[in-house]
Amino acid sequence: MNDPVQVRFSGAGGQGLITAGVILAEAAMLEGKNVVQTQTYGPEARLGSSKAEVIISAGQIAYPEVTVPDVLLCMSMEAAKKYLPKVRPDTTVIIDSTNIGPEVTCGGHVHRLPLTQAAVDTGSKVVANTVALAAINRIAGLVSTQSLKNAVLARVPAKFRDLNERAIAAGEALVQTAPATA
Repeated sequence: MNDPVQVRFSGAGGQGLITAGVILAEAAMLEGKNVVQTQTYGPEARLGSSKAEVIISAGQIAYPEVTVPDVLLCMSMEAAKKYLPKVRPDTTVIIDSTNIGPEVTCGGHVHRLPLTQAAVDTGSKVVANTVALAAINRIAGLVSTQSLKNAVLARVPAKFRDLNERAIAAGEALVQTAPATA
């Protein structure tokens, strides 16, 4: 992976993408890395577009926004239409196949994973962001599994920790069963 590594989480409001970006940034900081985290979302509280970006580096970060992501997560059709045409051939792309059909294609190293369905199977659609984080981390190796787990558990309310631990396990398991496609 590049240094710095640029990660973009994209989807719809209410999918927890901003929280996912914050958690990834906190996990990277636990490892002593330099981090920039930014976020944007549409005026609608839910279902409008949402984007969170994280830049992680062992050195200084010269520019605080993702220019072209090294890792791109798309969790909604709107996000896929907006961001997939802009990827490089070496971009790692994770598509939530629960929400985005197989007709949507792009360059890059594509992983089609049923992230939202895995969250539902784990116990709640609400943890789709945690499933996605674990899958992304397993694919791209951004931080250690333990740092990610520590950051997730520090961020979520105590009553949801068990659910989020199961979501981490579900995200990691998805990656082992779904190879990348070109």
